[in-house]
Amino acid sequence: MYNSGDVVVYGRDVYRIKDVKDNYLFDKTYYIMNPIDDDSLVTSVPVDTTSYLRDVITKEETEDLIAKIPSIEIVQASDRDIEYEYKQLLRENTLEALIKIIKTTYMRNMMRQNQNKRISEKDEQYFNQAERRLYNELSISLHLTFDDTKQYVIDSVEALLA
Repeated sequence: MYNSGDVVVYGRDVYRIKDVKDNYLFDKTYYIMNPIDDDSLVTSVPVDTTSYLRDVITKEETEDLIAKIPSIEIVQASDRDIEYEYKQLLRENTLEALIKIIKTTYMRNMMRQNQNKRISEKDEQYFNQAERRLYNELSISLHLTFDDTKQYVIDSVEALLA
């Protein structure tokens, strides 16, 4: 059981548990929590929920994940099929899948820029969504801000590739 102040991943987002309360009407205990990037949103989740609720990864797991980034493959799909692939990766709900989306969208947009074409709105949308989910969780384990976490990952990957 988690306590007030704990940080958890619920579904696809990172939440801070604000309180644990009993609901006598339904005879259940609930976690009252907010997304770490939006205190105005309040979510209630039954304490006995085991699916969709997990611990944030540890710093060691984060370092292992960062070390694997260069070997994570990008998605090979046509422009027509790419959105389907992105949706499938989001459904996997893994950090590796988010990295695959980030790498793929980044590479696709770089290719488009090199061809003097506009950046794909679809790719940009999935890139931003994957980035937010990934760096929100990693920022907790690394004890850094969102932006500092992003820069830390970029610097670490560049050092691995050097």
